[in-house]
Amino acid sequence: MVAARLRTTMPESTLDVAHDSPSLRIVDALADATDTDPLELDPLYDVVDPEALDRFLEADPTGEATVAFGYGGHSVEVRSDGAIAIDGTIYDECV
Repeated sequence: MVAARLRTTMPESTLDVAHDSPSLRIVDALADATDTDPLELDPLYDVVDPEALDRFLEADPTGEATVAFGYGGHSVEVRSDGAIAIDGTIYDECV
């Protein structure tokens, strides 16, 4: 995954909830933000229930639900439209 680091408002959509798990995308974004192998990070389930997080985000038809929490010493914010920010930096897959 390539990250586009923008210090602006969160983008309209970056997550295809039919194909991507929000919780896996969060781990990938944090790994990219910290230049760490995702397998070396503490498990996401140590701070949040990944399945509950995925269900909550995928169930919001408006794309406006937001969840924020600390993970690995960083601030994580994820929106139901798929936008993910780590310490205020937005991570987006670039083609």
